[in-house]
Amino acid sequence: MRADWHAWVAAWDRVDAAWWAVLALACVAALLGWLGIRLLDAIGRRSAKRAPVLNVLRLATHRPANVLAPLLAVAVVMSSASDQLDGIIGARRLITVSIVVVMTWLLMKAVGAVSDIVSVVHPASDTDNLSARRLQTQTQVLTRVMAAVIALLGVAMALMTFPQVRHVGASLLASAGLAGIVAGLAARPLLGNLIAGLQIGLTQPIRLDDVVIVQGEWGRIEEINGTYVVVRLWDERRLVVPLEWWTQNPFQNWTRTSSNILGTVFLWVDYRMPVAPLRAELQRFCHDQPNWDGRVCELVVTESTERAMQLRCLISSRDSGQNWALRCAVREHMVNHIQATMPDYLPQIRTTWAPSETLQPGYPAAMPLPQGPAGGQGVAPSGGLP
Repeated sequence: MRADWHAWVAAWDRVDAAWWAVLALACVAALLGWLGIRLLDAIGRRSAKRAPVLNVLRLATHRPANVLAPLLAVAVVMSSASDQLDGIIGARRLITVSIVVVMTWLLMKAVGAVSDIVSVVHPASDTDNLSARRLQTQTQVLTRVMAAVIALLGVAMALMTFPQVRHVGASLLASAGLAGIVAGLAARPLLGNLIAGLQIGLTQPIRLDDVVIVQGEWGRIEEINGTYVVVRLWDERRLVVPLEWWTQNPFQNWTRTSSNILGTVFLWVDYRMPVAPLRAELQRFCHDQPNWDGRVCELVVTESTERAMQLRCLISSRDSGQNWALRCAVREHMVNHIQATMPDYLPQIRTTWAPSETLQPGYPAAMPLPQGPAGGQGVAPSGGLP
């Protein structure tokens, strides 16, 4: 025992006096760092009373922060110490590894706090909790993936501080890169949607609440997520379309630059119909409609067949919803107007009967008309739509 004691005392006496100065400065720096972080924590605690989100972040990160601040202060002291001190390289390496580990711990806690913040801002206890559940699910999945990546990078960086095992850390990073390539090949559709989402975010061919026609369906853009877009259809159905589809297929966007839109109403009338009175009636009716924006109100003949002619009413509105209502109102009013004022000008089917002796040779004789309810001969059909 006496020999061991003397050997320990001799080793203690051999310690360079500069080490005592370094250790003393390191202790003072660690104390100052700890007091500084405690002061910041007290300020954050007072501010967190008015901001629940800040309080969640403070509670999640205050423990690793209380360890990291003294370590950073000690690292500053160790870096300023002389390189001639015995064991200074090992001490610096130990402090560096400790900082890497605590930084990894802090980042993992901060990423985990994001999920808690989403739960506080969007609680799932509400009655209508569809949006909250969706956000919480997405956040939890993403935070877990990010925490795993941070842990892997932290372990690799800690190992790379030692020259003897630096190749192990490099191997971890290389294996992570290789695993990323394999995962990318396996999840090519997912990555394609993510890239398409970035492209849509930059070029913005669609935006939230845009009116679009997708696969023959009319609807509005309700959600643009990381891999798909939700279109709210007119009858409250939801059409889920992958993001990659929007960059590879044509679609209609009725509100790309403006919500103004033109709408058409088609009417079939007889050839005898005077068009000018109908045009005047259309203009009179549109001037009294709040859904008309005052830009376009026209009535023209667009087609003619052997039975009737087609009239097109072209009207404008501020958006597609108002235009749909205006088109329905115009269609109903014009049909009622024709029925009330000019019913004889609706499309008709005309049939001419001739006696058999007046027909040229080779033409068949006319068939007799059907008998009426009183036994008399029927009349040629007239009126009705073609």
